[in-house]
Amino acid sequence: MSGSAYAHAAPPPSGLRLALRRWGGRPSRSLLLVSVRHQCLAECELCPNGALLEWRRFVISTSRYGTGQEEGSLRTPLGLHRVARKIGAGQPVGTVFAGRQVVGLTRKGRPDAPICHRILWLEGLEPGWNRGGTRDSFERYIYIHGLGDEPTLGRPASRGCIHVAASDLIPLFDRTPVGTLVWIGWN
Repeated sequence: MSGSAYAHAAPPPSGLRLALRRWGGRPSRSLLLVSVRHQCLAECELCPNGALLEWRRFVISTSRYGTGQEEGSLRTPLGLHRVARKIGAGQPVGTVFAGRQVVGLTRKGRPDAPICHRILWLEGLEPGWNRGGTRDSFERYIYIHGLGDEPTLGRPASRGCIHVAASDLIPLFDRTPVGTLVWIGWN
């Protein structure tokens, strides 16, 4: 299912506002909002007045094990993140990755490719919550990435990462610079 494009202004979630204040860094103009509850990712612009202008929304999958910060939990971590690295630019659709290295291409009818197309590697920005120690999203290899089994999108099915359809992921990857903020929340 491709992302729908529209503009909708709304106040940011209260948890995001609090995390931005605690973080204290300069927010990126664009922001990716991940809703675990609704299994969607919204591509937004952070307006000077603090409102979010939503441009696109995509169906995703988060962890089948729920949310959680701990290493080895296979859960999707919550909180404020940023895109730390982008992997796979220029590779053909269907490129399969293992250890962030290209290992081949998916074949039609092969839904078992766990990480393919592109990778947006996330870094947690909240010390003690999703950054550092056994709760570090970057060290847990938490990505926004494609997968071979796209019919699982729309329901929790990953092992911690955020899955996106190739038709949505590749343009999102191209539009999203390193440093873009990502908020992963329940609502």
